[in-house]
This record gives sequence, structure tokens and C-alpha cells, in this order.
Amino acid sequence: MLNIFTLANGRLFQEEIESLEELTSFQPIWVDLEAPTLEEKRWIKQHYGLSIPEDAMDEDIEESARFYEEDNGELHIRSDFLIDDDEDPRSVRVAFILNQHNTNLKSRGVLFSIHDEDVPVFRLLRMRARRAPGLIEDAKEVLLKLFDADAEYSADTLENIYDELEKVSNQVLAGDVTDTRAGEVLAAIARQEDLNGRIRRNVMDTRRAVSFMMRTKMLNSEQFEEARQILRDIESLDNHTAFLFDKINFLMDATVGFININQNKIIKIFSVASVALLPPTLIASVYGMNFKFMPELDWSLGYPYALGLMVASALGPMWYFRKRGWLK
Repeated sequence: MLNIFTLANGRLFQEEIESLEELTSFQPIWVDLEAPTLEEKRWIKQHYGLSIPEDAMDEDIEESARFYEEDNGELHIRSDFLIDDDEDPRSVRVAFILNQHNTNLKSRGVLFSIHDEDVPVFRLLRMRARRAPGLIEDAKEVLLKLFDADAEYSADTLENIYDELEKVSNQVLAGDVTDTRAGEVLAAIARQEDLNGRIRRNVMDTRRAVSFMMRTKMLNSEQFEEARQILRDIESLDNHTAFLFDKINFLMDATVGFININQNKIIKIFSVASVALLPPTLIASVYGMNFKFMPELDWSLGYPYALGLMVASALGPMWYFRKRGWLK
């Protein structure tokens, strides 16, 4: 899908392009390619003179492979954007290309974004830019607002994580955590820990991208100050993710502690049963000896006497353990 965004009266308007002729009739500031086809790439090449690299969305982590400037003046930025999906939270790699200086190409002043699937941050910016006139001024502003919206999206996701952990905390701290509930709690904690880690990685990547924009001196004074504010917001998100990691570890330890308590209860019951059965076992062993001269062998009440003695010897320890509260 190929979407272009034009600026009119301070508002961002979206058009979905289905042919090269439609593309040539607009003067956009942002061209968004979602899972672009070979034909759509050919349109971009033919009209703007821009070749989209085959490795545009590779998973390289080196800064030199993700933030660089070509000899022809094209600025390349590869950044990750979070998708907070209940079933499959993930990060999507987005490649940005911006030509600022090369006046020989029609791509000058146009931001190009390439990604494999729709990103919530992009939808958020499109909605805001339609409703708030003056929010976007140029292609650099689009890129900066995307990173700003990404930081805000991460903040909202962190708030959702905190709400979910509060529910888990109420279950754990209420006591009487069964093994079944403990398993459910551990699964929920693991999901939130994974999402929190993705957010931490995402904001770290956003910080690197914004810092690169500041180093290239591509921003004017107002945009530079806005970029600094984004970095300050990201710093606060870092602190919050660290706090959530501590809370997750506490809940994990508390849940594991309840599991250990439940296991200790089971082991305690087995230990009490073993001790209670020792005296009857001793009595049965004594009367199971094959000595020729035993006083009770010729006694008609010897068998019930031995059985009663074994029962009494088992009930005695059980009464003692119950009195001490060891059977609870």
C-alpha cells in the first residue's frame, strides 16, 4: 500500500495512490509505503529518483547500519516501533529516507517511510495532524512527531502494564494462592515482563534516532528544543521501566514463595504421617519376629491386642501434632 500525505492549511491530508499518474499529481511531504510491492517501488524510483534498498528493514543493530547519510544527501534512519497487541506484542522495523539538500531530485523535502505492517503510532499521528492545524510544518516535523508519538505510546503501554500488575498484586497479596492460581499469576507476570522489556528496548532505539537527528543539525531551533523534550520524556520512561522491573521481580518472588509454602505443607503432611506410623511399624515388627518362645503366641486375645496397640501408638503422635498445631 502506498499512501501520500500533503500539507494544506496546516493540516495533513492522506491519499491512497493506485497508479503512477496519481502519484505525479500530488506534492506530498510524506510518502508512506506499507509492505510495498515491486510496482510501487518502481513508481517511487521513476518519479522521485529514489531507490529503496533491499535491506531497508534488516535487523542490524550497529549504529552505522541504522543511522547514516548517503553521498547524494539522503538521510537514512531505521527505527523500531512498538505494537502492543494482547496476543503478540512486537516491534516493527521502519526505514526512513529523507533528502534535504539535493535539489536535483524531486524527493527533496519528502519523508519516505517503509515498513511491513501498519503501526499504531502512524495512525495516531495521522489522526492528530488532521484535527490539529499547524501541528506539521515540513517532513522533518513529521519524523520528529512520529518519535514523539512513539514515546507517548510507550508511556501509555507502561500505564497498562502497571494496571495489569496491580490486578496480579491483589491476587498474590490476598493470600491463599493455590498452585493453579500461582501458575496463572506467573504466566501473567511473564507476559508483562516481556512487554516491559520490549518497551525499554523501543525507547532506547528512539533515543538513538532522536540523538542522531540532533547531531546532524537538520533541526531548527524549535525542533531541536522539541527533540530535547522527547529525550527528557524517554529518560522518565527509562526510570519507570526500571520501577516496573522491580515490581515484577517482587511479585515473582512472592508467587514463588507461596508455591514453596504449598509444597512445604504437603511435605509436612508426609513427614507427620511418617512419624505417626513409626510406632505401629515397630510394634508390627516386634510381633513379626519368629522366636519360638513369645508370651503372646498362645494368648487368644493377642492379635486384637496387637492391633489395638498399633492404633493407639498411631493416634498418640497424631494427637500430639494436632495439639501443637502442626497439622494446619
